Amino acid sequence: MSLKWTDIQDIAIELEEARPDVDIVYLRFTDLWQWVQELPDFNDDPDKCNEKILEAIQAAWIEERG
Repeated sequence: MSLKWTDIQDIAIELEEARPDVDIVYLRFTDLWQWVQELPDFNDDPDKCNEKILEAIQAAWIEERG
């Protein structure tokens, strides 16, 4: 499976598995942007991301952990 920036929920699940100890409430979006690109299944243009997408990923990640 190849993840794109729009695969918000799947990205959140993979981030939770890859980084279970991260404080996801107070993370920096620059870190989140990098971590998403480091996921093994991620394959999308880094320039297609924006703050709205990163906020959605963060919210989904918080929900996934909760």
